[in-house]
Amino acid sequence: MLTGSEGIKKTILHGGTGDLPKFITGTKVTFHFRTQLCDDERTVIDDSKKVGTPMEIVIGNMFKLDIWETLLSSMRIGEVAEFWCDIIHTGVYPLVSKSMRRIAEGKDPVEWQVHTCGMANMFAYHSLGYDDLDELMKEPKPLYFVLELLRVQQPSEYNRESWALSDEERLKAVPVLHGQGNKLYKQGHYQEATQKYKEAIICIKNVQTKEKAWDVPWLKLEKMANTLTLNYCQCLLRMEEYYEVIEHTTDIINQHPGVAKAFYLRGKAHKEVWNEAEARQDFTRVLDLDPGMKKAVKKELAVLNMRMEEKNQEDRDKYKGMF
Repeated sequence: MLTGSEGIKKTILHGGTGDLPKFITGTKVTFHFRTQLCDDERTVIDDSKKVGTPMEIVIGNMFKLDIWETLLSSMRIGEVAEFWCDIIHTGVYPLVSKSMRRIAEGKDPVEWQVHTCGMANMFAYHSLGYDDLDELMKEPKPLYFVLELLRVQQPSEYNRESWALSDEERLKAVPVLHGQGNKLYKQGHYQEATQKYKEAIICIKNVQTKEKAWDVPWLKLEKMANTLTLNYCQCLLRMEEYYEVIEHTTDIINQHPGVAKAFYLRGKAHKEVWNEAEARQDFTRVLDLDPGMKKAVKKELAVLNMRMEEKNQEDRDKYKGMF
């Protein structure tokens, strides 16, 4: 049992070397992990070695699964240890696992889920997108974590990326990244702009996870993140990634159905993929929410009408000789 920690049992599988490292705020820890159920088969849920990339966390940055900080802080470099953790420590694991899986799959971290508040998403969508995680979320269970400590770096020993910044540093970085993204967008560098918007969103979401969902501070950060996500979607429209736009804007609409710009951008995306009914519905909703956008909506509807007429004429010509 770890000192001062209830609901944890540690078994050393392979001893480490040297003294116990110093784990202070800002220490960067690199490790492999394997998560298993406590069933007869010891079913593996996640395994970083199979993914091929070790995990990295920074001590004191309130990683969602904070029990990992406790476990790692008991280990030496090179040590492999198995930890049994009771459900008081494992309840949020499905949310963390979802984020890690999406990153490993190369999915967009903006859809987070990595970076939206996990609990809010769970209640909004009722599914994490993975059957095993949905089951674990519905019925939390004790888990085994097999950890292998690879490297421990003190704050002065590595270059700190945005995810390793303090909350104050993250919030200071947001307007800078936002401005850089806007500049790149105006220059037509849409791919580069998306990276700036993504990084700013990640900064916000990392801070937001520490606030209580739907309280004023959380909502303020949510509004900032939504603004950046919609800018990101504008880049995606230029890059012709229409289905991704639909996905991100729908995420916003599901939680914040009064955001006119989300309906507008989704309507534009639907228009581009020939979803006529959905596009018209979204543009109608834009006018309900913001009559000031009437001119922009009228222009989009005119283009939609013209395209649908051209498509209908093509269909008539195509099938004319078939009957």
